Amino acid sequence: MSKKTFTVAITGGIGSGKSTFSEFLRQKDYPVIFADDISKELLLNNKEVKNEIIELFGSSAFNKSDINTDFLAKEVFSDPLKLQKINSVLHPKVIEQINQEVKELKNINKLVFVEAALIYEANIEKLFDYVVLITADEEIKRERTVSSNKFSSEEFDKRTQNQITDEEKSKRADFIFFNNTTKNDLKIKANLLLMTLNSLLK
Repeated sequence: MSKKTFTVAITGGIGSGKSTFSEFLRQKDYPVIFADDISKELLLNNKEVKNEIIELFGSSAFNKSDINTDFLAKEVFSDPLKLQKINSVLHPKVIEQINQEVKELKNINKLVFVEAALIYEANIEKLFDYVVLITADEEIKRERTVSSNKFSSEEFDKRTQNQITDEEKSKRADFIFFNNTTKNDLKIKANLLLMTLNSLLK
C-alpha cells in the first residue's frame, strides 16, 4: 500500500501574511516550496525564459545580471495584456518545477507545502490535496504592505486589481485563516493546521 501524503497550497493576497505563515511551517521542519523563488530563479538562470522576457520587454528587464523588478512591475501591473504575457512565459515552467520538487519531497515527507499567490489565477488548485487561504481585511493588508516599504498604496491597488478577490477564493479554499491581529495568533493557526493535517494522515 502506498504511503499517504498530502500536498498543500498556501495562498493569499499581498499583505495577507501567507509568507509569514509559510515560514512558521518551515521553522517546524516541514518542506515549503516558494513559487516566487522559483520564478526569480527561472528569470535569472533559465536562458530560454530570459530571452523570452527580453523579447517581450526589452533589455531594460534586467540590470546586468539581476532582474529589474521595478521596471517589470511598472510594465505588467499597468497593462493586463503584458501581465498575461509574462505569466504565459513563467507559469508553465514554475508549475513544472513545483511538480518536480513536490515529487522528490514526497518520497521522504508526508506533508509538502507550496506557497504561491496565484493558485486560482493560474488555475492549479487541482494539483493540491488542500488549499489554505490566508486572508485579512483589505485596509490591514494595505497598511502592512505600505509600512513595510514594499510599495505604495497606489501600487498595492494596481497589483490587487489583477487578482481574484479573497471573497471568491474563500468559496474555493479548504482552510481559511484570518490574519487581522498578531504574528503570534497566526503562529497558533499554523500549528492548528499542522495538527489537523497530521490527524488526517493517520
